[in-house]
Amino acid sequence: MKTYKDILLNPNSTIKEALKIIDSGAMRIALVVDTNDKLVGTLSDGDIRRGLLNNLSLTDTIESIIFKTPTVCTISDSKEKILEIAVTKKIYQIPIVDHNGKVVGIEEVDELLKPKKQNNRVVLMVGGLGTRLRPLTEHTPKPMLKVGDKPILETIILNFKKYGFINIILSVSYKAEIIEEYFKDGKEFGVNIEYIYENQRMGTAGALSLMRDKLDESFFVMNGDLLTNINFEEMMNYHISNGSEATMGVREYDFQVPYGVVNIDGNNILGIEEKPVHNFFVSGGVYILNPKVLEFIPNNKFYDMPTLFEMIIVEKLKSISFPIHEYWLDIGRIEEFHKANSEYMEVF
Repeated sequence: MKTYKDILLNPNSTIKEALKIIDSGAMRIALVVDTNDKLVGTLSDGDIRRGLLNNLSLTDTIESIIFKTPTVCTISDSKEKILEIAVTKKIYQIPIVDHNGKVVGIEEVDELLKPKKQNNRVVLMVGGLGTRLRPLTEHTPKPMLKVGDKPILETIILNFKKYGFINIILSVSYKAEIIEEYFKDGKEFGVNIEYIYENQRMGTAGALSLMRDKLDESFFVMNGDLLTNINFEEMMNYHISNGSEATMGVREYDFQVPYGVVNIDGNNILGIEEKPVHNFFVSGGVYILNPKVLEFIPNNKFYDMPTLFEMIIVEKLKSISFPIHEYWLDIGRIEEFHKANSEYMEVF
């Protein structure tokens, strides 16, 4: 929230003083308060121009040109609510007051829309062999295959950056030098990148044992062959607000039986259901974990993510699902790679 003290006026301030404050700031607005710092109204460049056109002079006070019914928000209003009000009212700055009407700040829409820097780390699993995508992966690791105009991994990293998650750990193995040469330390992409090297197949969860000392708060784990435009900030907030130790992004999957299904009891036919559709939720390859669950992962052994969640359930720690309704595609086969390329420009 922007500081407000440099743009304060009182009703007895002159128009000349008001112009000086408005012209010296980037917000192009002044807040008018009484002796107790309670908001009286706002003053814009437009208000002053209209006053001067009505024969006011620079030495006159601003009292008659104050806009006394401005839209305000309170200190307890969420970012989402402030943005909603700003969009509805078509305004770019909103004064923030406490419950007594005293000014405590001012919010700018442009600033609210910028992602704040998040300390939570993002672990991307990018060491797979990509066997099902051969011959494309004979000389190129799967995350470096181009979809659209850039490697899959670059799209993933930039999507996390969009929501403020800039601390990235890449768990690499197969043709790691190609990935490291392209991304280096990440600064060119506006992120910070570290590398963890898997010398043996360890599974999605097993590789986390190599970086225990780096994961001291809730962190993402994601497969490096996924294209999705989910809101990562919303997923992290969901994880934290639900007090979860482990959150799994899940995707609804429909499977249609290609035959008529016969329901029987003994040898009696009870009914026939023609080509029924069954609905399941499947793992979306995106997870948020708390450091506490790392104690279940053995050192130097293969350990996959389903096994870790099974252990979390056995230990009666809270684990929840986060439904993924947004675009999501697991690029594991050639046909999915072609599908991703055909859809990329429209989605991203």
